[in-house]
Amino acid sequence: MNQPAPVHLILGEDDFLTERARRDIIDAIKKTSADPGAVGIITMRASDLTEGEVAMHLSPSLFGEERILVITNAEDTIKDAHDALLLAARNDQPGIYVIIQHTGKGRAKNMVKALSKLGVVHDAAKLNASQRGQFVTNEFRRHNVRPTPDVTRAVLEGVGSDLRELAAAISQLVADTGGDVTVEHVRTYFTGVAEVSGFDIADLACNGETQRAIASTRRALQLGIDPIVLAAARGGNIAAIARLYSARSVGEAKDRAGVVKMPPWKIESTYKKARRWDGDNISKAVIIIAELDAATKGQGGDPGYAIENAVRQIAELAP
Repeated sequence: MNQPAPVHLILGEDDFLTERARRDIIDAIKKTSADPGAVGIITMRASDLTEGEVAMHLSPSLFGEERILVITNAEDTIKDAHDALLLAARNDQPGIYVIIQHTGKGRAKNMVKALSKLGVVHDAAKLNASQRGQFVTNEFRRHNVRPTPDVTRAVLEGVGSDLRELAAAISQLVADTGGDVTVEHVRTYFTGVAEVSGFDIADLACNGETQRAIASTRRALQLGIDPIVLAAARGGNIAAIARLYSARSVGEAKDRAGVVKMPPWKIESTYKKARRWDGDNISKAVIIIAELDAATKGQGGDPGYAIENAVRQIAELAP
């Protein structure tokens, strides 16, 4: 395996691409190490650098331990720290690696040219709309999957433009399909749920759209949305339906806007939805939400499973 270069420059403004490049570089370094767990990682802001401190971190240790010096926000490097940053970029010590993150702008944008000549450059520039298709294709290839152009387009249409969300969605698709991803799979999971929120998922469940609600829930959980937030959205929706179910007219429903905690414009559609529900099923849904609230607050089971199960149950109760 080839030994990683001693100096790396991650250049660009995209946070996700920057994080990924840094992680990939660190992983590559650890793969070549005799003791990956012992590789030390030191993170410093460029504006805080001093030549003495950089020299200390780049000096070989008595026992030859490997280490990685990560320098963030190089675009904010103050004049007094320029020499320290360049000292780091000239590192050539065996077993010592430097990763410099620079947006390409800022007060120190004039340093980009010099830094680029001293290390391997990793592109982290923000992508425009025409470049996202290639990103999706490359993302599938990271999972050893070659998508068709139709699958790539379907992912972009269904998931949206956020690279972090696209990467998470593709990871989920590949995991759930074993890599045999079709347009139908993408549409089942993501059509109509781009940039979906917990409230969107709650609406899908209360409308009885089981597949879309579950797919949206899985993606929200994979993207790191707190189960408590998702549970609160479902609880709020069911509570509103329960409170408006007994209203005899839209006017009476709107009078309850303050209690339901909904803007007047949403009262009418929720009232119509509530009137389609059966009273017994509303009672069952309220119990499901109470059990979900307990589960997401640590009173038993896996919160992620509890969320998905509650969504399925409510969607099946919906008219």
